[in-house]
Parts: sequence; structure tokens; C-alpha cells
Amino acid sequence: MLRLIGNVLWLLLGGIELAIAYAIAGLLSFLLIVTAPLGVAAFRLAGYTLWPFGRSLVEKPGAGAGSALANIIWTVVFGWILALGHLLAAFVNAVTIIGIPFAVAHLKLARTALVPFGHEVVDSATGDFAVRPLGR
Repeated sequence: MLRLIGNVLWLLLGGIELAIAYAIAGLLSFLLIVTAPLGVAAFRLAGYTLWPFGRSLVEKPGAGAGSALANIIWTVVFGWILALGHLLAAFVNAVTIIGIPFAVAHLKLARTALVPFGHEVVDSATGDFAVRPLGR
């Protein structure tokens, strides 16, 4: 029940806007075949950004050179603007007492917005993968 309330509040406090921004980044990535893996990762982050409570982002220890190259391309093209969106949302949320936990969540997502490859979305309750690894 608390997860549901947290997710609904999250949507009202910046989650929906940033999920739409990730979806737009995904659509733009699919315009070129070469950047399609970026689009897949963008849509996975859009889903996580839309409904984050009850799931967690964890680092994938075996991410290799492909993830590093994809992170560089992502950061230059989309990551920096999405991270700025999360930072702005964090600043706005931090002004109110009820928004402080959401500001912290936005700050965590700002880091992932810069380098999404090499992270996985897992179910918080069980530790099982909620979706496949980002970028695959």
C-alpha cells in the first residue's frame, strides 16, 4: 500500500514528465538503426521512472567495453539533459518536507540518467530481475 502511495505521489512530483522525456529520447534513438540499443535502454528507464517504488537499480558488475561506449554516446546525446531534468525536479521537491524523499530518488536517477548501461532494474522485495538488464 505504501508503494502505491509513493508511486502516485512520485507521478505528481516529477515522475510523469521525466518518464515522457525518456520515452522521447527512446523514440529519437530508434530513428537511426545504430542507436537502437540506446532506445531500448531509454524505454526501460522510462518504465522505471514512471513507477520506481518497489524496484531498485543495481550496478551490473560484469559490464564491459560495450557498455562504456554506449554510456559515452548516451551521455553526449541524451544523458546530460535527462540528468538536468532530474536535478531540477530534485531541487523543486527538496523545498517541501514531503518532497525530500522524492528529491533523493531524483538525485539517484540523475546519476543513472548519465550512465544507464551497466545497471539493472530488480524487484526490491525479492531481488529478482524486474526487467532485463538495461541496454540488452
